[in-house]
Amino acid sequence: MLFQRCILLCGCLMASGWLQAQPVSQPQRPNILWVTSEDNGPQLGCYGDAFADTPNIDALAAKGMRYRHCWSNAPVCAPARTTIISGLFPTSLGGQHMRSQVKLPAVAKLYPEYFRELGYYCSNNSKEDYNLYQPEKLWDDSSRKAHWRNREPGQPFFAVFNFTISHESKLRTRPHKAIHSTDQVTVPPYHPDTPEVRQDWAQYYDRVTEMDREVGVILEQLKEDGLEDDTIVFYYGDHGSGMPRGKRWLYQSGLHVPLVVHVPERFQSLVDGQYTPGSVSERLVSFVDLMPTVLSLAGVRPEPHLHGKAFLGKFATEDPQYIYGFRDRMDERYDMSRAIRDDRYMYIRNFYPQRPQGSFLAYMFKTPTTTVWKSMFDQGQLNEAQSFFWKPKPSEELYDLQQDPYQVNNLAESAEHVDTLTRLRNATRQWMLSVKDLGLIPEGEMLERAQDAAPYNLGHNPDKFACAELYEMADLATRPSSGDLEQLLAARVDGNSTKRFWVANGLLIRAMRDLDREAAVKAARGMTTDPSPYVRCAANEVMARFGNEADRAAAIQLLLQLADTRESNVFVGMTAMNSLDWCRLTRAELGNRLDGIPNKDHSISSRYDSYIPNLIKRLESSAQ
Repeated sequence: MLFQRCILLCGCLMASGWLQAQPVSQPQRPNILWVTSEDNGPQLGCYGDAFADTPNIDALAAKGMRYRHCWSNAPVCAPARTTIISGLFPTSLGGQHMRSQVKLPAVAKLYPEYFRELGYYCSNNSKEDYNLYQPEKLWDDSSRKAHWRNREPGQPFFAVFNFTISHESKLRTRPHKAIHSTDQVTVPPYHPDTPEVRQDWAQYYDRVTEMDREVGVILEQLKEDGLEDDTIVFYYGDHGSGMPRGKRWLYQSGLHVPLVVHVPERFQSLVDGQYTPGSVSERLVSFVDLMPTVLSLAGVRPEPHLHGKAFLGKFATEDPQYIYGFRDRMDERYDMSRAIRDDRYMYIRNFYPQRPQGSFLAYMFKTPTTTVWKSMFDQGQLNEAQSFFWKPKPSEELYDLQQDPYQVNNLAESAEHVDTLTRLRNATRQWMLSVKDLGLIPEGEMLERAQDAAPYNLGHNPDKFACAELYEMADLATRPSSGDLEQLLAARVDGNSTKRFWVANGLLIRAMRDLDREAAVKAARGMTTDPSPYVRCAANEVMARFGNEADRAAAIQLLLQLADTRESNVFVGMTAMNSLDWCRLTRAELGNRLDGIPNKDHSISSRYDSYIPNLIKRLESSAQ
């Protein structure tokens, strides 16, 4: 009789819909929690760093899976976050420059859009910093109050919590209560061993410990809410440490980040054969893979235009052979480098070898390590490994990550490694061509050519962007060899201004390296009035630095004219000021030519506002 009553009760409940509603509290799709931290690499206990004190992340790794080889793709926040939110390499979007702003193509959607369409409550607490114009309502909530607790009852969630306590700016905050001893710091071989360097490194570890505590608070809230069994948790850092030669640079110190993923038992079927609790994965993964991976975990096939590959879930792919990194304009400093690594070697292709790694950057020089390091270089007190950062870059770098974990022994000239160098060089070229790398065009020219459309569309229009041709010209210009000047000069009157831009840069590099310097200077003299302002900047830098006295006087005046954004624009002005900074201006040459240049251009995004003022301050303070 009791059994019959139970059956009857269940039937009534099913008819009323009550039992059918119960799975809402235990969703078929997992909740997803991303816990991220700023400016810290894998200096964590779970990554084998005995100096680190990170019990909460270590505990997550003990029950989850730790990825040994994860790259951030870009070694600085805005391009890295642009990669994550879009699932595309920003070099394809035109959003690879630090703090830039470009339009998205129609084909692209940002990952919160996908998940909100699936019924997820998407919250972000709270940093965004994307180099993209984003949809008006991207998140359900993106603020310091954003939390999964604000969703509708039973609604699945995708929640992001970002911690800033480990940010670069926190390394130099004084006074500071120490946690780690400066005596026990391991100073990497590329840094000088000084009290200032030890203090910054110790304080970095202190901030990572503080960050770990904040991670612990969020994980405890998940537990308090009874959601641990329903939630897949990711922890990762957004790029390498804020120490100089970490953040902003294409070395392991800038690209290598921690990634820990915990999949609760309930969802183990989603990752069958891909995941073992408490284990370490040797798969090469990077930020561009995050969107495809969470879509795969939610049972959604990633769209084919995405550049990344899912490493977990229903649509996980085979392990890739390579992962990739990029570096372009960093705040006010133009640069362009690309990186690739396999399971052992790392290759870096520098397309601006005329510039050192350590170009003056206003924000970076606030860190005590930076100033003491540069001062010691100027005084000739550094060894070769420590001096490398302050000298013009080689065109290519190759490192054995097993034998050289700090990347201080460049094997690019090693006869023993020619095959590896060639293989990785070719793989880098193939990647750049496949994503239609818009770094091959000067930033301002890219935006002008794109007009009101997304730069992505420009890159995918072969009539307007001949990627392979531009790559070959950039490669010839920036990887010079004796006797190749005639081949380079064949394009100095080409109808494509970008090709001429690379010719002019190639002349500067050859003049610096004393490869056919006289002929290079003569050729540059003929390009100083080129129709393209970006070509004129490079050609006039050649004349100001390597021409005769009359050449220099004329070139300085032309560069100062280009630097005036009232007559050009912010992008031309930045390019000209970057050139002027290497011309060692005298006070008489500079005069008052920079007076009155506006700090802001209200016709473009405010993300560019600090660059012109920073460069003006630099030029005025360094004039002799």
